[in-house]
Amino acid sequence: MSHLDEIAHNLFGKTSAELGAVEQRVLHKAKERKILSEDTNAAFVASQSFGDRLADGIARVGGSWGFIIGFIIFLTVWTTANTILLMQDAFDPYPFIFLNLLLSMIAALQAPIIMMSQNRQAMKDRFDASKDYEVNLKSEVELISLHHKIDTVLLREIAELRADVGRLHAQLERYRGTDNPQS
Repeated sequence: MSHLDEIAHNLFGKTSAELGAVEQRVLHKAKERKILSEDTNAAFVASQSFGDRLADGIARVGGSWGFIIGFIIFLTVWTTANTILLMQDAFDPYPFIFLNLLLSMIAALQAPIIMMSQNRQAMKDRFDASKDYEVNLKSEVELISLHHKIDTVLLREIAELRADVGRLHAQLERYRGTDNPQS
């Protein structure tokens, strides 16, 4: 049994060949004493395409108070202009059919973009959870390893103390034997 198999068996109860990819990666990082945690935001952003970043930007703007307030102002100006200011020559008179067409087109485009962004956020959440699991698993492996080291040191110290007590006991018996010749 190799050293890695022995560690895998002690920590996971399996041979290193039976471990999953995450467990093997954690085991190798622990063995090499390298950190496993990373900035998941930077790693995720680096993997995004231009379209992904654009969709996220549109979703971020479309879901902001600035957009909502700006859109309310736009709608107010549009309806005011077409009902009061341009009573005779309104370019979109009441019931604002052209405005309805624009709003429908914006909604038709904005909804799938927001859904794409939400799907990406769900992927990012899964990515974060996976990294959290790896870091937690490595922490457990390191804690178990520390416990083994401490147990080994304690057992060695206990054995040394027992040997010392045995020697002291023998010396005490010899001392008592020379001090009291009648016994």
